[in-house]
Amino acid sequence: MLFTTPEPDRRELEVLGQIEGLKLSLRHQLYEPRRWYGPLRRLTAARAIQGSNTIEGYDARLDDAAAIAAGEEPLDADEETRRALAGYRDAMTYVLQLADDDEFAYSAQLLKSLHFMMTSYDLGNRPGRWRPGTIYVRNEETGEIVYEGPDSERVPGLAAELVGFLNEPEQDHDRLIRAAMAHLNLVMIHPFRDGNGRMARCLQSLVLARGGVLAPVFMSIEEYLGRNTQAYYDVLGKVGQGSWHPGNDARPWVRFNLTAHLRQARTTLRRVKETERLWLELEQIAKRHGYPERVLVPLYDAANGFRVRNAIYRAALEETGGEPITAPTASRDLQRLADDNWLAPGGEKRGRFYTASSDLRRLRQAIIDAREPRDDSDPFGG
Repeated sequence: MLFTTPEPDRRELEVLGQIEGLKLSLRHQLYEPRRWYGPLRRLTAARAIQGSNTIEGYDARLDDAAAIAAGEEPLDADEETRRALAGYRDAMTYVLQLADDDEFAYSAQLLKSLHFMMTSYDLGNRPGRWRPGTIYVRNEETGEIVYEGPDSERVPGLAAELVGFLNEPEQDHDRLIRAAMAHLNLVMIHPFRDGNGRMARCLQSLVLARGGVLAPVFMSIEEYLGRNTQAYYDVLGKVGQGSWHPGNDARPWVRFNLTAHLRQARTTLRRVKETERLWLELEQIAKRHGYPERVLVPLYDAANGFRVRNAIYRAALEETGGEPITAPTASRDLQRLADDNWLAPGGEKRGRFYTASSDLRRLRQAIIDAREPRDDSDPFGG
């Protein structure tokens, strides 16, 4: 027996409708090819990778997360964090490949394969294999056991039930709820020795990606979960009550996820509008100074707080659809932007990087200052 999906009530259907409306607005905003789409998509993916791994204690700056996602070395992240983020990147890359696969089907082996990609940097995690014994989740600060997973003998059967649930035909409006329930059941089964939280969030993203109205990277709520970790733990604790209790009411978890989708969609829509405005400003700068169009990529990254490096500039340019350039060309571009006071150099030799100058920061801040007040109200309050 798994946790049962609650039938949406009137208020939940209303919130689902609001989320759908926001996602359709996003789809219209992102439908036509725009030069800023690639950089925004790259930044959004980095935020998702950073958010999901932060929950597990793998803290990395956003530009380091983006560097690892591009297969480049980070500036600050330690080796364990780098390997954890790289593993998560590999699993999520596979998820994106599966998003529109016509022959796709969920299976226990798929779950194991995603786990292997995610955790194979440490064979002690038993990557790609179910856990062999009892598992406990502890409060890192107190050492107190806050959750005990079901007996390991039950894991294969429970995983098979989860796969069966995921392969059932979908009903109207239930993709977001189905994805939330996939996350809940996997994290409560806790089938692996390590990486269960990351796997549950990865699975949720996969369910969302399958047939979604948006590009998969814009469907994720992993950034939101990373920014609201305590609330995320609190609702899991409320629903789980310390051990495997699949008869418990999952509605608080569903509502938490719908709230996350609503707020994340609002944030993403705001970022789309701000990215378009920023890009137009950067285009005007490039036009005034006679810069090649490609330099909009490092200017955009720097304006968003990245430390821009030669290798990352070149990787980002290719990732976002630009023509490849050589390392010397990239160096000349970055130095020219620094000479004209749009970038500020830092670091030495192989550690050389560039950040936003005061002028570029002011331009970005003016866009931030023009934001409308954010709606953080509880859609289920009152």
